Amino acid sequence: MSILIKEKFTLKESVCTIISDKPSSIEAAKESIRRNYRELELYVRANPKFLHTLTPIPAPNKPLVANLMAEAAEKAGVGPMAAVAGAIADLAVQDMLATGCKVAIVEDGGEISAIANQPIDVAVAAGEEPLSKRFGFRLTEFPIGVATSSGRFSHALSFGEAEAAIVFCKNAILADVVATAIGNVVKGEVNQGIRAGINKGLSIKGVDGIMIVYGGEVGTAGQIPKIIKVT
Repeated sequence: MSILIKEKFTLKESVCTIISDKPSSIEAAKESIRRNYRELELYVRANPKFLHTLTPIPAPNKPLVANLMAEAAEKAGVGPMAAVAGAIADLAVQDMLATGCKVAIVEDGGEISAIANQPIDVAVAAGEEPLSKRFGFRLTEFPIGVATSSGRFSHALSFGEAEAAIVFCKNAILADVVATAIGNVVKGEVNQGIRAGINKGLSIKGVDGIMIVYGGEVGTAGQIPKIIKVT
C-alpha cells in the first residue's frame, strides 16, 4: 500500500479533505477547487436563478462545473446547487489523476469522490445521532462517489426528516443530487418514509446503492460497500 498524505483545505464556507499518494496531487486538487468555485461564483453572479432554483434548469455550455451540476440535477429532479459539493469533488479528483497519482480522494462537505488502488475507509456523520461516526464503509471498488443528505443535521436544504440518506454511485455529483432527492421524500411514518426514499433513489439511473437512517430504523437497497465499525 502507498503511504497516503491527508490535508484539510478550507475555501470560504467549503471545508475539504484531500487524500493522495503524491504531494503534487494534493496541490492539483486545491487549485482545482479554487478554480471551479471561482468560475461557479462568476456564473452565478450573472445567472442568479442558478443559485436559487429548487428545480432543474437548462444546462449552460460553460463553465464546466455549472454544466455538470445542471445535467446531474436534471436526472434527480432537483435544483443544480444540490450538486455543488459533488461536482467540485469529482473535478478535483480528475485533476489529481492528471498528475499521475494512484490515490485521489476529495471530500467536500461530506460528499466524497474517490479513485484508489487500495481500500479506503470512510465514516458516516449524522449530527448527534447514536450511530453518528460509529459506523462507516470500506470502499474497495472505484471510481466511487458517496453522498449523504440529512433533514436534521445538514446545513444544506432538505424537505425531509431523515437522519441520513446515503447514496453510492460511480461519481460524487450524481450521488450528491440523488441523496438530496431521497432526503426530500423521507418523512412521516418511518417504514413508509424509508420505502419512499428507496423507491425514489432506485428510479434514477446510475444509482448503485442506498442506505437510509430514519426514526431509529435503517433501510438499504442495491450494492453498498462493506459496513465497518468506527472506533
